[in-house]
Amino acid sequence: MPYDEYDRREDSQPEYRSGYSYYNTGRKQKRHTGLIVVLVILAVLTGLASWAVNVLGVRVDLGQGSAVVTIGQNDTQPSTTDAPDTTQAVVEPQTTTDPTETQNQTTPGLTIADSPQSVENIPADEEGALSLQEIYEKVIPSVASISCVQQGGTSSGTGIVMSKDGYVITNYHVIESAQQIFVLLSDENTYTATLVGGDEATDLAVLKVEATGLAPAEFGDSDALRVGDVVVAIGDPLGTELRGTMTDGIVSAINRDLNLSGRQMTLIQTNAALNSGNSGGPLINCYGQVIGINTMKMSSYSSTSATVEGLGFAIPITAAKPILDELIQQGYVSGRPAIGIQGETLGISTQLFFHMPSGVVITAVEETSDAAAKGLQPDDVIVGLNDSAIDSLKDLVAAKNDLSAGDQVTLTIYRGGRYYEVTVTLMDQISADLY
Repeated sequence: MPYDEYDRREDSQPEYRSGYSYYNTGRKQKRHTGLIVVLVILAVLTGLASWAVNVLGVRVDLGQGSAVVTIGQNDTQPSTTDAPDTTQAVVEPQTTTDPTETQNQTTPGLTIADSPQSVENIPADEEGALSLQEIYEKVIPSVASISCVQQGGTSSGTGIVMSKDGYVITNYHVIESAQQIFVLLSDENTYTATLVGGDEATDLAVLKVEATGLAPAEFGDSDALRVGDVVVAIGDPLGTELRGTMTDGIVSAINRDLNLSGRQMTLIQTNAALNSGNSGGPLINCYGQVIGINTMKMSSYSSTSATVEGLGFAIPITAAKPILDELIQQGYVSGRPAIGIQGETLGISTQLFFHMPSGVVITAVEETSDAAAKGLQPDDVIVGLNDSAIDSLKDLVAAKNDLSAGDQVTLTIYRGGRYYEVTVTLMDQISADLY
């Protein structure tokens, strides 16, 4: 089954409609020729099922004076404003802090607590397990709502407060390409956030808001999970209008290996309902401990495909911990390869107007990179990497991610109507927007 992480077209989420069965009641039934024809057609179409993995972001398209919730490629939507109105809500950085709350705030680490012995779906008042109400009350102060301003639109998702001094965890795809990031916390204040670091390969990111005295989540040992353990999810499905929605279910599978856009991820599978906007939110065990970061769901993407329910996935917190700690300490994950450029897919209109090939146009070059030393510059177009043709930024990322920092690659560059080959040494990806 193919997986397409970023395919989230609106018509990909058909409303579920139950099938109908007709039984012989002993009375002569009327023949409904038209209905039979419709049912036959539906039966044929239902057999043409296809599947996709949906990243759980949300977008709202604004048009004709109305807001329409859709699911789209980049979780972005046209916006009539450049940023949310934060005149009253945005909290400015505080000038004083409590020393006891900000100790070691520059390089905190994620702490995983010992979990009580797993229980067999027993009543919540036994063996130290909490009721659903108690889980919600314990965790909801640590759940954040995230809104991002991007070029031409906005995106939203969910986050988890990690520390008292303002570190917040979320998915990388929630904040990808964000120009501004806003975090709404349980105190009903909205803060402007900075990106501490992000890692596309693991879909993890760490944000920082200038606030103290926050309520950090308690993190549990995801390695202790068993199939059948009770879990709940809290987040903002379809945006902040449904903020703080809680759903429950069980662990459906552990160590579920999925190949997503050429990269392998090992995830927790759950039947707790996850929807667009839940990305980056917590998956919680019956003791109120965060044991996973919700990241995606599987669903149908064609109006003719079968409806899929109860297939959600979360990043195990024990696997996320070393990544998150490294992002906090240095802003990137060591060993991730980068050419040392920023760039974007060359638009088809630009290609046609200037008679240029498809590829990735360089918008900036990291001055410390070998690419800069070898003379790469803005407006150069990368059309090949080793033996791989590069038609888009997605192609470039996939090609370089098969390599390691320190490897040498041969780039084919289009400049001024001519093609050149340049050999460069890959560097550490020191920022999320560096390729």
